[in-house]
Amino acid sequence: MSYTLLRGRFVIRYPDLPRQGPEPDGDTIKFLPDTPALVEGLPRPSGTPPDINRRGISVRLEAVDALETHFNETHQELEGADLARDEMLRRLGFTNVVYFEDLPNKVQSADQDSLRGHVLSNGVDANGRLIGFVYAGDPDGADGSAVFVDEALVDRSVNATLLADGHTYPAYYGTLPTTLRVHLAASSRAARAARKGVWPRSTADPDGAAVVPDALALQRLVMWPKLFRRLVSYLAAGNSDFDGFDTWLRADPVHRDDKLFRLDTLEPANMHDVVKASGSSIQLTVWPEDFVIEPDPALPGTPTQPRPVAAGDVLIVAALPDPEGVDRGHEVVTLLNVTAKPVDLSGWSLQDDSRGRTVLTGVLAGGAILQVTVSAATSLGNQGDRILLIDAAGTTIDQTSYRADQVRPGRTIAIGRV
Repeated sequence: MSYTLLRGRFVIRYPDLPRQGPEPDGDTIKFLPDTPALVEGLPRPSGTPPDINRRGISVRLEAVDALETHFNETHQELEGADLARDEMLRRLGFTNVVYFEDLPNKVQSADQDSLRGHVLSNGVDANGRLIGFVYAGDPDGADGSAVFVDEALVDRSVNATLLADGHTYPAYYGTLPTTLRVHLAASSRAARAARKGVWPRSTADPDGAAVVPDALALQRLVMWPKLFRRLVSYLAAGNSDFDGFDTWLRADPVHRDDKLFRLDTLEPANMHDVVKASGSSIQLTVWPEDFVIEPDPALPGTPTQPRPVAAGDVLIVAALPDPEGVDRGHEVVTLLNVTAKPVDLSGWSLQDDSRGRTVLTGVLAGGAILQVTVSAATSLGNQGDRILLIDAAGTTIDQTSYRADQVRPGRTIAIGRV
């Protein structure tokens, strides 16, 4: 499956507002993309637009779930939670990270406030965060390009190393390609078998139930973080035991009783089908790599894909039909994206009046221009011609023409617009 390559910087501290800065944890970090408009072009299966501003957007690491350092004014076992966070930052290149004593999740100082890195993302989650695989440093590919993620590439991600070292639990959503899920599931099983990271202390799983007399005891335990988050909300609602947990889950099929697909039985299910709870005892009855979680559904009528490009969104604004010297292969057409969102030009083409085609590639950022040297198959006539811009579906996005009296050697024609 193709992911979108996003170049940028991982950010852990705001120098101007350090006490209001990001709060990185073992599966989430702030990212400032070089081309923010590319984020707007990502799918949003839950219908939520990206929560991005001038300081960036949070990235939720694909396929992993780390112990919570902070969630609704509580946390999980801090030894494992802090270790996952510190290991993620170390693998991204951050060093000597120190946190405020009174704000233990905010960075007081570090050798680097931000570092170059990149994200391979295939969408935006229900909280407006990027979902993706994260990597240190700059890649070879162009910003916004489509990258096919195979097992070798995913193994180089910080996500995969955290999972392989047992610092995180698996959490596989329906947007994760099957081949990658199978590969990562083998890695998480191997980490558990080797008793790496959190696995020796894991509880509330198929190997045994956890006894949770109260919310304070919950903070000292190691368990699948998604189950922990459900328990925090359940106990905060005033419940003192787990006798009503099943009913409480079923009461909200979107935000509590997540839809699942069980890989052990090959049947659709819900969260309540893989949890056993009564009294002060709670247990996940299926290992988390053995089911797939469906993303929160979008509200009816909410778009889950970026807005399609419409006629007039990209315009032909200039043409050079008679360059100095040889014409063919040196003629230039200039395009302008008049929208604020990136436009993927893959499969688009420029055509002359005789239907000679120049195939386009890449992403045209919002508000940006692109000069295209047309191929030898396309000839812009010096006696006047028509130029068409056609999208991948064959729709004419723009067309314009120029006259013979506008053509001068070496001079670019500005296309007038009313």
